[in-house]
Amino acid sequence: MIATYASVLAVCAASLALGQAAIGLCGARRWSWLAPAVGLALLAAVCWGTVRLPGHGVVSAIAVLALVIAAVAYLRGRVEGGGEALRAGWPVALVALLATSLPFIAEGHFGILGTSFNPDMSQHLLAAYRLAHGGGSQLLHQGYPLGPHSIVVALDRGLGIGLVQGFSGLTVAVAILAPLTALAAFASLRPLPRTAAALVVGLAYVVASYFAQGAFKETMQALFLLAFVLSLREGARSWRELPLRFVPAALLAVGAVYVYSFPGLTWLAGTAVLWALAEYALGREESPLALRPALLALLVLFVGVAPEIGRMVDFHSFETFDPNGPGLGNLFGQISPFEALGIWPSGDFRLAPGAGAVPAAGYYLGAAFALALLVWGAIRCWRRRELALLSGLAAAALAYAAARLGGTPYTAAKAIEIASPLVALTILLPLLGGSVFLIPRYRGKGTPLDGPVATLFLLAAGACSLLALANAPVGPTSYSPALTGLRPLVAADSTLVLASPTLLSEQHGTPYIAWELRGGRVCIAAAGEVKDLDPAIRFVVTRGAAARPPFPGLRVRRVAPPYVLWEATGPVHGHSPCPLIAVRQARQGPAR
Repeated sequence: MIATYASVLAVCAASLALGQAAIGLCGARRWSWLAPAVGLALLAAVCWGTVRLPGHGVVSAIAVLALVIAAVAYLRGRVEGGGEALRAGWPVALVALLATSLPFIAEGHFGILGTSFNPDMSQHLLAAYRLAHGGGSQLLHQGYPLGPHSIVVALDRGLGIGLVQGFSGLTVAVAILAPLTALAAFASLRPLPRTAAALVVGLAYVVASYFAQGAFKETMQALFLLAFVLSLREGARSWRELPLRFVPAALLAVGAVYVYSFPGLTWLAGTAVLWALAEYALGREESPLALRPALLALLVLFVGVAPEIGRMVDFHSFETFDPNGPGLGNLFGQISPFEALGIWPSGDFRLAPGAGAVPAAGYYLGAAFALALLVWGAIRCWRRRELALLSGLAAAALAYAAARLGGTPYTAAKAIEIASPLVALTILLPLLGGSVFLIPRYRGKGTPLDGPVATLFLLAAGACSLLALANAPVGPTSYSPALTGLRPLVAADSTLVLASPTLLSEQHGTPYIAWELRGGRVCIAAAGEVKDLDPAIRFVVTRGAAARPPFPGLRVRRVAPPYVLWEATGPVHGHSPCPLIAVRQARQGPAR
C-alpha cells in the first residue's frame, strides 16, 4: 500500500510541477489546470529519453528530480492563483483517490490491476523488467511505445518501488490527474458541482472500466485528448496574446507519441485540423489563429518526436492493427458506442445489456437520456462557439468510425474509451454553464431545467463509474519474469502448476498463470490439493526451494527463483488432463 501511494504522489507531484513550469515558460502567469496533463506528457518523454542510459532508470529518476527542483524554483513567486487552485483541486484529488482505491478495498490487497479482466499487464511488467535490467523485449523491438514503462522503471530505480506497485501507482495517478485537468473547463462553478463535474468527465464510465482492467495507456491517451481540446480552448481565450500559446498543445502531442505512438496523433491532429477549419470558415474577428504560434508549436512537436520516428515506423506493423486477425483481445464482441455516453449500469463494460443485474431496458433508457443530452449539449456548444470541444468530439467520432469499419473490435473499443471524457464534457459544460443555481453571479442564459438535469446525469454517470471501479479485479502482489522464462522449456507438453491457495482464491492467480504459460497444456491447482500425479503430465512447477519433489518420479529440470521446474523421469503416456491454453483463450479470461 505504501509503495503504491508513494508512486501516486511522486507521479502527481512531478506532473503538476513540470506542467505548470512549462506553461509558465510559454508566458502564462496564472495557475492552469492543464498543468497535470502537460507535466505527465513531459514526464513520459523525459523518462523514455533517459531510461536506456547507463544505470537503467537511475538516470531517469535523477533527471526527473532535477527538473522538478528546477521547476519549483522557477515557479516560486511567478504563479498567480495558487491558493484558489489548491482550494479547487484538493477535493477533486481526494475523491478521485478514494474512488480509484475501491478495487484494492474490495479485494483486500494491493497488486496487479485487471488480472482476470485483461492479461496484458504481464507483457508490460516483462518489458519494464527488461528495461530496468538493460535487456531487450518483444515490445521494445516492435516499436511499442514505452514512455509509461520508463516512468515505472524510474520509480523502481529511484524510489525502490516495485514494478507492480509502480504500474498501479501510475494508473491511479492518471485517474487523479484527469479530473484535475477537467477543472480547466469548470472554473466558474460552485465547489460541489465543480468537483462532481470534473470527476465525471475525468473518470467517465469507459475510462473507469479501462482503469479496472489496468489499461493505463488508453486512460493516458484519453487524458491527453481532453487536455489538448482544453488547451486549444485556452489558446482562443486567456492565452490569446501569447506567442507560445500553442506550445502546451504540442507538448501534449509529444506525450501522446511516447504513450500511444503514431495512433495517438490521429485524435489530436484531427482535432487541430477541424478546429482550424472551423475558425477559418467562421471568419471571426480577432481569431486566435496565427501562423507564427502554430509554426512554433509544430517545431516543438517535431523536435520532441524526432527520436521516436523510427520506432513509430516499426510499430506500424504491430499485430493489433491487423484487421484480418482475431481482433477481439479480451473482449467478447463489439462494444456498444452508447457506453461512451457514461450511463451504463454494468461492472463489466464487455457484457451485453441485460447480462448483469440490471435489465436491458435500464441500459437503453440511460443511453437515450444521455444521448438526448449530448445532442442538446452539442447544439448549445455550437451556439457558444465551443469550437475546440466540438472539433475534438468530431475527431473522436471519426476515429471510432474508422476503427469500427476498417479496424477490429479491440481498436474500436479503445476509440470509445478515448472519446468518453469529451462526450461527458459536451453534455455537462452547457448544462452547468447555464444554471444560475450553480454559478455565483451568473449573467448568461440558461433554462430552469439545467440544474436538475445536470444533477441527474452526474448521479447516474457517477454511479456507473463507481460500479466499474468497485468490480475491478486485483491480482498478485509481486511479479517475476521467471514463469514466462519457463515457457520455452515446457513448450506444448502437459504442465501442472502448484500455486498457493491464496494466490488462486484471492488474487486471481489462475488466469495470471495461464497467460504466463500460454501456448501449452496447463493444469493449475493449489499446493497440497493434488495427491497423485497424472501419468500424462511431464512437468510440474512449484514455488520455493528445490528441497524435495512434490511427487515421486520427478527430477529438477530448472531452478528459476522463485520457481522450480520438475520433470518426470519415466515415460509419459495417456491423454493429457490439462487444457490447451491458447493465446486467444488466455487473453479473454472469464467474465465477471
